[in-house]
This record gives sequence, structure tokens and C-alpha cells, in this order.
Amino acid sequence: MSRFCLVFTFVLIAGTCYSQSKNLAAEALYQASTIPDSLKVGANAVVRYSEDYIVLKAPGKGEIRHRSIVTLLNEKAETESVFYLNYDKKYNTIEDAEMLVYDPAGKLIKKYKKSDMYDGAASDGFSLVTDDRFKAVKHTVSSYPVTIEIIYQRNINSMLDLPDWQIQRKEIAVENSLYSVAGGKDVGLRYKCKNINLEPQKSNDEGMEVYSWKVKNLKAIKIEEGALEWKILPRISFSCDKFEFYGVPGTLKSWQSFGQWLAELNTDVCDLSLQRQEEIRNMVSNLASDKEKIKFLYEYMQKNVRYVSIQLGIGGLKPFPATFVDSKKYGDCKALSNYMKALLKAVNIPSYCAIIRAGENEEPADPDFSNDPFNHVILCVPGKTDSTWLECTSSFSPAGKLGPFTENRNALLITETGGKLVNTPISRKEDNVFESNTMVSLDAEGGAHATLKIKACGEYRKIYKGLSLVKTDEQKAYLIKNLQFKQPDLFRLQYGDDKNGSQEVNIDLDYYKFSDMAAGDKYFFRPQLLNICNFTLPELEKRGTDFYFDHPLAKLNTVVFEIPEGYEVESLPANQNLKCGFGNYEAAFTYNKANNKLTGIYKLDINTHIIPASRYQEMQKFISEVSKSFNKKFVMRKKTGR
Repeated sequence: MSRFCLVFTFVLIAGTCYSQSKNLAAEALYQASTIPDSLKVGANAVVRYSEDYIVLKAPGKGEIRHRSIVTLLNEKAETESVFYLNYDKKYNTIEDAEMLVYDPAGKLIKKYKKSDMYDGAASDGFSLVTDDRFKAVKHTVSSYPVTIEIIYQRNINSMLDLPDWQIQRKEIAVENSLYSVAGGKDVGLRYKCKNINLEPQKSNDEGMEVYSWKVKNLKAIKIEEGALEWKILPRISFSCDKFEFYGVPGTLKSWQSFGQWLAELNTDVCDLSLQRQEEIRNMVSNLASDKEKIKFLYEYMQKNVRYVSIQLGIGGLKPFPATFVDSKKYGDCKALSNYMKALLKAVNIPSYCAIIRAGENEEPADPDFSNDPFNHVILCVPGKTDSTWLECTSSFSPAGKLGPFTENRNALLITETGGKLVNTPISRKEDNVFESNTMVSLDAEGGAHATLKIKACGEYRKIYKGLSLVKTDEQKAYLIKNLQFKQPDLFRLQYGDDKNGSQEVNIDLDYYKFSDMAAGDKYFFRPQLLNICNFTLPELEKRGTDFYFDHPLAKLNTVVFEIPEGYEVESLPANQNLKCGFGNYEAAFTYNKANNKLTGIYKLDINTHIIPASRYQEMQKFISEVSKSFNKKFVMRKKTGR
């Protein structure tokens, strides 16, 4: 499996379990009518029976046998009718695989053998080339319920640690499931239960220690909106003290030892030629501070190299040499981080590559359980008072800014003395600011011309940088939906300056009819052109899990309405000042009769991205009240004669 690249998850839809038994299960397990009613509640599918048996023959070498029987109850479980299994031709081979399909009565209606399955290169969407491959087959389901049986066997000759046992997936009940791991004492098998307390049965088999777990009758779990699956769904993580990855032995007994192995693996990749080092020193010779040099070299790297992932063999962990990236002008996350490290090394600024689990609100590495949950590499530049973190795959992120993709979690620094878990920066509302200034010129017939000047930083800047790469019609559709302004008759978009981490965007809109309603000589308008609170939270009597936003935020919207000659503002919405323990909202309106202009100022702050379940109702009510304010109206009327 490709390592250390932007987040990509190979989904093994085949099921989560395996069987050694010759007489696997009674005929009733294939019959949909025998599913207990209690397991159908809230379930899209039911795992009737599954069993995995994993044999660790030596560090990094093993065998995995799997069998599962899953009954799909409705179309929401359609992905369970897909078999997908990764392999490579040298280190991770598939010995046998088949998928069998049964009708509701348990009658076999289709059988797919290994030879029937599609065999292809496992492109992850961003790697230029990879040696990963996959076997896959999809059964087209014509009616439900239907039962899918999966059987396969894999041989592993390169492995850092075992994948988690995903005991249960969301909205899938489990009737019977078994999981066993056998290994010699030299392997050093370790495990940790997540979101479940489950003790294994221990036994011995031909000198191997065997750990076996069993679960029965687990009802389906529904994940609440805004909750994190990794904090809820039961699973067991595994790791081995000793491993072998593409022929290179190592140890995962501690974070320190794993980092030491990675450091030794990468000792020969971080030096540029003496001539190139001298050129780099000359580039920053007029800069006084290390901070200025870091910023200059980071922006130099962003302008001169691009992200391209190549995952071949040990290259899944070992980056291309800095000389390669310097010459070819491309590399993946670990290669670009290593290259940036080499640039800084040339000017005597030490830095460390850091491996991390990337993805918004992803699970951080466990300080008490050393394994390999990582999928990305960034760079850390230690300072006297604080560290500077660099996302080297981004062509536009400011130096020192990570964002929710890698913030708020543990990263493993690869230092000279081994691995060290450290915390990446915590998101603040000041890091993600959306500011807009809007001028709306109303006409006497209820139409309008509007100009918006937007300044976006942090995650909002990323949105507009990405938006600039798509077609104009797609940009227009996204902005109308996301900012929730009315469908304009004419739309013009122009990108302004992008400096100091802030992207300027200018939008012109024309409306033949802008008013929400007209009655006689009166027009009714919403006092906001765009909605700074463009989401709601579901109303619940009781919340069971914490709610997660992607990031904290600060939004400010100032809008000025120019009232046409002969008209005046009759009434304004009331000012608002809403507060809760996690944020605040203000809306203030003023009408200047002298220049016939109405001004509205709106401020929304959300100070944290985590809302405890016990206080969810407080936040839900706050967001609901903020959302309601978007629909309040002001009234413009024709002036009466004196």
C-alpha cells in the first residue's frame, strides 16, 4: 500500500473477517429470513458470519485468510456487493479469491472466481506511477435482500504492522464475527481496543501464540451528523515490535525506535551539490533573520517544484534524493519535505520531517501505542520560542500555516535520536477569516447592482484558490450556493491581489428584480446580500456524541444599500447580539437619511471546532437564531409629498 502521500484510503469492501473452518456455517446463515429482528433495526446490512485468521510467520511476513457472509437489506448497502483487494506481484500476493451471491432463500445465484475479477493498477488519483494493483468485481444487485459471501487468502512478505480489525462499520449489524492472530514471540504482537472492551482468548499452536476475539449480535450504529467515526465505531489496532518492509528490517516497539529506523532509511537523501548549496546561500544573503530565510526558501520551493507522487517499493517510505527533486522539479510529500529540508540545511537552518495522519479531524497517533497510522509528511523547523510548520505539497499555503488537514494532532518528528511525538498547531478563529464589503445600488423598480469585495484567509483562501482553477460557470454555481445570494441576471468574477495570506475576490452582480416582495409603493429586501452563516445544525432532543466543525472561524460582512432618489427606508430589522459558550454573533443596522444609505454590519465568530455532546443544544439554538436573521427584511417605500 502506498505510504506517506495525500490522504487516500483503499476501501476493502469485501468484509472484515475470515474463516479456517471447513464447515463454516449452517445453511440458515445464507437465508435472509433468519436474521433476528433486533439486528435489522437501523441496519442497511447484517454480517451474518465472518472470520479472519492471520498467521505472522516472521517479522513482516504472514498469511491472511478471510471469509464473510453479509446480507444486504437495501440499496444503501450496495457497496457491500463490491469485492476489492489490493496486492502487488512481489510482496503482497493473492493466493485465492472468490465472491458468491445468494438469493433471499439462500440459493446460490452467481459465483465469481479470481479469474473473473478485474485486474488493474491501483491508481490513487495523484500518484504518477505505483506498483500497487488490485483485484475487483461488482455484482449488480437487482433486488434486496441479497447475501454476499467473500473468501480470499493473501500472502504478505512486506509489512509494517497489521491493519485494524474493523469490528463494525456504520449502519451494519454484526451477528457473528471472529478474529484470530497467531505469531511467534520474536514478532512481538501488540494490540489495543478502540471504542470497545474485548478480551482475547489465548492459546498456542505449534509454538505460536494465538489471540482470538469474538463478537455476537452487535446492533447497527448510526453516526450522528458532525461526529467522527473513529471515535465511535469499535475496532482493534495491532502492531508488531519487529517488522520488515521491502527487505529492510526495523522495530516499532516505540515511537523512538520507529523514528530511528526512518532516520537511518533517509540518511543519504538530504544533500544538494556543493555548487547548488552555494547558489542557495547567495539567494538569501541579503536576509537577516532565519524567519525571513525560511519564508523565502519555502516560496522558492512552491514556485519551482510541483507535487507528483511516485510509490514504488521502499519508495513508499524513502523519499527521492533532494538532488532528484532539484533537477526534475517534482516529488511527493516526503520528497518535497526532504527537499525543503535540504534547502534549509544549505543555509544552516535545522529542520525535521514529520510524519502525520492527514485529513480533517483525523485520528491522531496514539502516544501509548506505537504503530503506523500515518499517510503524509510535513516539515517542522524548530525555533527558539516556537516551531514553523511547512506544508510542502501546497503551492499557495503561507509559510507557517497548516490548516485543518494536519492541525490539532500528533506528528512524529524524525530526529537524529529517533522519533518524537509532538503536537501540531491548534486552529484559531483568526486563522480562518472571511471578510466581505458589499455595495448594493437599488433602483426604483426593485432591481439592483451589487459589488462584493471579499478578503479570504486560511481555509477560505484555499477555497477561492481552488475555485480559480475551474470553469466560470462552476465558480458561479458554487458561489451562489455557498454564499446563498440570489440568482443574478449578470455575474462577473475577478480575482484580486493575493498577499500576506489573504486572497481578494471581486464580484459584480446585476438583478432586474432584487426585492423579495413588493406591495404598493413598498419594497421588501433582505439586509444581507450573502449569508455568513450558511449552515444549520439538526435539532435533537439529546446528542450522544461530540459535534465537530472543520475549523474555527471569524466572518465579517459589511453591506451598504444606496436607496434610490425619491425613496426612503421605512423600517429596519432590530439589532442582534447573540452569544453562546462557543461563539457570538452581532448584527447592527443604521440608516443615514442625509445620504439615503442603509448600512448593516454582521459579525460571526466560532471559537472552537469541537462542541461537547452535553452542550450541543446550546450551539444548535445559537446557529438556528443566527440563520433566522438572514431572512429578516427592511422596507423601502416611496417618499410621500410634503
